[in-house]
Amino acid sequence: MEQNLPKRQEVDPALTWCLEDIFPDTDAWEKDRALAVETADAIAALEGRAAASAQELKTVLDLYEKMMLLLYRIHGYASMRHDEDTAEPKNQELIAKAQSTIVAAEEKCAFLEPEILTLSEEQLTVFYQEVPELKKYEVSIREIVRRREHSLSAEMEKLLASAGDMARTAGNAFGMLSNADLKFPTVSDAEGNVIQLSQGRFVPLQMSEDRGLRQEAFEKFYSRFAEFKNTWAALYDGQVKQQIFFAKARKYPSAFEAAVDANNVDPAVCDNLFDSVHRNLDKMHRYVRLRRKMLGVDKLHMYDVYAPMVSDFSMEVSYEEAKAMALEALKPLGEEYLSVVREAFDARWIDVVENEGKRSGAYSSGVYGVHPYMLLNYNGTLDDVFTLVHEMGHSLHTWYSCKNQSFFNSDYKIFVAEVASTTNEILLLEYLLGKAEDKKEKAYLINHYLESFKGTLFRQTMFEEFERKTNEMAEAGIPLTADILCKTYYELNQQYFGEDMVSDPLIAYEWCRIPHFYYNFYVYQYATSFASSVAVAHRILEGGKEEVEKYLRFLSAGCTEDPVSLLKIAGVDLSTAEPIDAALEVFEKAIEQMEALAE
Repeated sequence: MEQNLPKRQEVDPALTWCLEDIFPDTDAWEKDRALAVETADAIAALEGRAAASAQELKTVLDLYEKMMLLLYRIHGYASMRHDEDTAEPKNQELIAKAQSTIVAAEEKCAFLEPEILTLSEEQLTVFYQEVPELKKYEVSIREIVRRREHSLSAEMEKLLASAGDMARTAGNAFGMLSNADLKFPTVSDAEGNVIQLSQGRFVPLQMSEDRGLRQEAFEKFYSRFAEFKNTWAALYDGQVKQQIFFAKARKYPSAFEAAVDANNVDPAVCDNLFDSVHRNLDKMHRYVRLRRKMLGVDKLHMYDVYAPMVSDFSMEVSYEEAKAMALEALKPLGEEYLSVVREAFDARWIDVVENEGKRSGAYSSGVYGVHPYMLLNYNGTLDDVFTLVHEMGHSLHTWYSCKNQSFFNSDYKIFVAEVASTTNEILLLEYLLGKAEDKKEKAYLINHYLESFKGTLFRQTMFEEFERKTNEMAEAGIPLTADILCKTYYELNQQYFGEDMVSDPLIAYEWCRIPHFYYNFYVYQYATSFASSVAVAHRILEGGKEEVEKYLRFLSAGCTEDPVSLLKIAGVDLSTAEPIDAALEVFEKAIEQMEALAE
């Protein structure tokens, strides 16, 4: 029996998000797009006046805030419509229009930062005194001043802004090839059922206890990527080159330093992560040996990485069961938090199931003045439940931030974004462990915890190391060919998994399918956030109401301080390697628990 993906129109509306909360239809979207263009023109007419007086600066910034609110709404709507069905031409047109509108608006407003930078600290202090309402923009102005040495003339800022559309080409093309154009063959399970391979179904198939199915899915999936290896390499090379171009234009020594500085994070934070993980790779290798033993195989292959180490036990969870589970697990965060989670479930903030052409993976996207949205591809696995609470963590972070901060101040940095999501995952895990009824169920859940460490702390650090190495190659003038990218990725895979893992040749193509490589040094933040979340979740569970209040203050703070300072509110100091080392000690203890249960 063949299991085909439904078309978008065949999905139950109750399992889709309600984008009508943003715009009732595309006519309303077009009206706001026209208003955004009109507002950008009004700002452009004030070029040369922004620094003339406190009142004129406020006038320009008020218009800029209005424009940015409109742009966030039109882009949010367009991108989510596009992600519902990436192959639908009308959706492709929407996102293309949104992106070109944003680039044109940024170009018209490019004079703003250079004009603000003509003001001294003393002048800005006087401006705040003369027009107290300007304090609303103080955090944004402070961030502009912080990056003073990397800001350019108004003319050069316009030129860089006009290149924005072009800079997105590699990422857009990757998304279209990966989500819309790339088609996969079918695989067959032991009962003879024919299953259509897809991005969303790949990992669930890799979690099957049917090793033959896992191997077939692995080989057919990555062979499909290998067929287009030169295209993937050209796309990735384009992404890296545009990162390097903008970094050089802004006088940064490397693309990596430009990326972390945008988040106001010291590069040493990522270096601490690399150092700690490298020092603790023996723990990862010990985990691999345990996995081989528990699966009972002579040789462990890459298609065994997701297979549950506990046989004869599975947790299939319907979406309704997942919602109930999430509400119970998140109880320690208090009634207000839970009330928002219920609203998310009841008011269609979530696009739940996979359909033909839908964007793979999962995410949360905020729309200031409306509410957050979540995209899932729910398949009924325990991993999907963790993904649900993960994205809910992002959404609640956005909800608290938007509720307590102005538009610009609500835009928390990516660096702290993964803390709220991963904290929720750990709360869910501890809840499930607390109610586990027997040894096998407990082992199954500890397996998931180990998988979280492997998949987040180690895997994302490996991804970041691949990104760092390949960017450094490009900066040194080394061409990023498919062979070089595959060789680099394969060697890292061998280093991280160790000698007890057979690094199957096809794993060399895994980099081809990772969308986060088009997010400009995003992935290391998953690892640092995971380590932070281990600490935060246990503080909440052990510290009670006071720790919850601290955590909610962190969620509510937006971007009002630098990310490392914000995390200190929640009790974590990432200026040192201590949180990473402490998390890896927890990983080792979990391995010991599993080894004992396996005896």
